[in-house]
Amino acid sequence: MAQVPARPIRWSRPATWPREVLVLAVYWIASRLLMIGLVRSAKTESTSEVGELYRGWSQVLRTGSFPVDDVTWQYPPGAALPMLAPAALPFLTYLQAFWLLMLLTDALVQFVLVRVSLGRPGRSTSGAWLWALALPLLLGLPYGRYDLAVTGLAMVSLLLLPARPRLGGALAGVGAMVKVWPALIVLGTPRGRTTRQAWTAMAAAALALLLVLAALFDHAFDFLHAQRHRGVEIESLGGTAFQLARMFGWPGRVEQHYGSMEFLGPYVHRASQLSLLLTVAAFGWLLLWRLRARRWTAATPYDAALSAVLLFTLTSRVISPQYLIWLIGLAAVCLSVRGTCQRPVALLLIPVVALTSVDFPLFFDAAVAGGWRPTVVIVARNVLLLAAGLWSAGRLWRATVPSRARRRRTAAAPTGPRTDTDPVGTV
Repeated sequence: MAQVPARPIRWSRPATWPREVLVLAVYWIASRLLMIGLVRSAKTESTSEVGELYRGWSQVLRTGSFPVDDVTWQYPPGAALPMLAPAALPFLTYLQAFWLLMLLTDALVQFVLVRVSLGRPGRSTSGAWLWALALPLLLGLPYGRYDLAVTGLAMVSLLLLPARPRLGGALAGVGAMVKVWPALIVLGTPRGRTTRQAWTAMAAAALALLLVLAALFDHAFDFLHAQRHRGVEIESLGGTAFQLARMFGWPGRVEQHYGSMEFLGPYVHRASQLSLLLTVAAFGWLLLWRLRARRWTAATPYDAALSAVLLFTLTSRVISPQYLIWLIGLAAVCLSVRGTCQRPVALLLIPVVALTSVDFPLFFDAAVAGGWRPTVVIVARNVLLLAAGLWSAGRLWRATVPSRARRRRTAAAPTGPRTDTDPVGTV
């Protein structure tokens, strides 16, 4: 008897959904109601960020200019888009509209992760579960920052890259104009036509959006001046060193500086310069990896994106809590493929996220004052984050770059007609 092919999943009727999807949907609804309750119930810093800072920027943007002489405006011109987006819902307050848009973005990301995983060979729902479970660990913070929208855009771009490199690259270019880091997600595209199409589309989309915004708004490039004088934020790796030094007599202090709580005092400028040098070194390592990598799988673009953004985060002068939203999203994309080499790294990020919420908002005031308890928390968080970044880079290298012994065996093997059908191609 001929085997009857399995019917495709129909999304029109809940009765046809797998039980796992129903369980995931119930959990997502419950957890997101809790997140909305958290962000609404307390007058948190997340609330003031949107209700005061974002709303103030949106009012300035409506005049046809980017914020002038505002050191807290440190974002590329594309950041104007999420700041102005709540105006599309005039029947709500700015704060309510922003929360609703972030909730809808969260729902869309969850749907996409489920949709790309079910009924497809080599795919897994682990990524959908990671997104559903890990994001609430940040309490109400994800709905109080526009990083959730940027992360969603980067995730969709990354998932599109293998099949539709031009569209995926274009979305990455838009994301890069909103918050820079989405430009890193194209680093792992397979060599050859896919890379050329994705990278060209990213550059073209970013340039087109930049030109449009520069034509519509004055002072489009003023953000570069604010970035130039950034210091060392208390939650960064460099800030952790100063936090420990302060407990042993270092004479520096913590003050509101360029939009965040930063250390001021001896050696801070050198630490800031060191962070920039480490960022350059990280990009150098990524370039070397790109040149040496020889084995590409369906998971490689996703794995490379997570490694690149982890290294970028580690070497940043600022590791704000919302940066963890980026890492959760990229880790979820990695786990959507069974062949990923980043599974243990993704799992390690869960306690990193949990410790981040202990640090902010629970212990943040004590951290500014220099208490030992928040110092222990932030040291633990950053040690785990550093371990995740180094582990991620090491696993990516081992998964894609042949060892010397393997290269010697390949060179010694008899040559013959090429029979593989690897679509990766060459540079």
